[in-house]
Amino acid sequence: MSKLIYVTRKIPENGIQLMVDKGYTVDVGEKIEKPTKEEIIEALSQKPYDGMISFLTDPIDKDIFDACKTLKIVAQFAVGFDNINLDDAKAHSIVITNTPKVLSLAVAEHTVALILALTTRTVEGDSFMRSGKYTGWSPYLLNGTNLRGKTVGILGAGAIGYEVAHMLHFGFNCPIIYHDINENKSFEEKFQAKFVDKETLLKTSDIVSIHVSLSPSTKHLINKDSLHLMKKDAYLVNTSRGPVIDEVALVSALKEGVIRGAGLDVYEFEPKLSEGLVDLPNVVLTPHIASASDNARKEMSRVVGENIVSFFETGKAINEVKH
Repeated sequence: MSKLIYVTRKIPENGIQLMVDKGYTVDVGEKIEKPTKEEIIEALSQKPYDGMISFLTDPIDKDIFDACKTLKIVAQFAVGFDNINLDDAKAHSIVITNTPKVLSLAVAEHTVALILALTTRTVEGDSFMRSGKYTGWSPYLLNGTNLRGKTVGILGAGAIGYEVAHMLHFGFNCPIIYHDINENKSFEEKFQAKFVDKETLLKTSDIVSIHVSLSPSTKHLINKDSLHLMKKDAYLVNTSRGPVIDEVALVSALKEGVIRGAGLDVYEFEPKLSEGLVDLPNVVLTPHIASASDNARKEMSRVVGENIVSFFETGKAINEVKH
């Protein structure tokens, strides 16, 4: 059956080909940078689109759905979907899907890379060299700390948290503790991990790694009070969602030595950074690229394509978000 699909930005060709092979017509937005809400509405109003592929940067709500009354499914090119108003989607009988699990390995590897960058002070060393400050070896020049044996606290024991725990427990002999909404017995057995409350995790971890979804209950999960519970020589790493951390409080904590350092791939006011964050030497910043591997992007493209094809061919999407 012929269907019209709109993609707000370019994705790897393999996902588009899945839809084309079914006889679907796929239109892709021409902009490389993120489109505005008005531009998405304008594009959707041009044709009676049946489906849409969206990104975390796309605001999706009733205005979008009202602009295209024929829309039946929105396939999100991401695991998270807090950019989508699920109540509006339900009111318009729109099915929402996401891309779980396929980017877990990439995000976990980036998480561990941030941790190693912090413990080895690699980024500081790179900047030191590039600025011409290096005059010779010194026994106290940019001393870091060993990762092996450090206690790692995982906030969120889902697929990404599982991969991070696997790498650090088996690769670096790190004891694992974790906190989640529910206890995860398989997680505990695999990594000899201990389930603890959030306060205990913050107090006892040498490294806190965040892997939770963004919701009203997780916004500012890490705040001023949380940061003051942590060890002074502890590191905080976030590759989940920016607003999980109160970024202003984090800047103050890093300036005042409340914790030793932080590694961030996501930001509360993304793409803007909180004032003073970029000037701190004890934070490693990457531009939301934790899932940016060729393999992960192709798999995400495959999943959004399969979700749309499955929905129209069988009446049921593979990764439907319940709302």
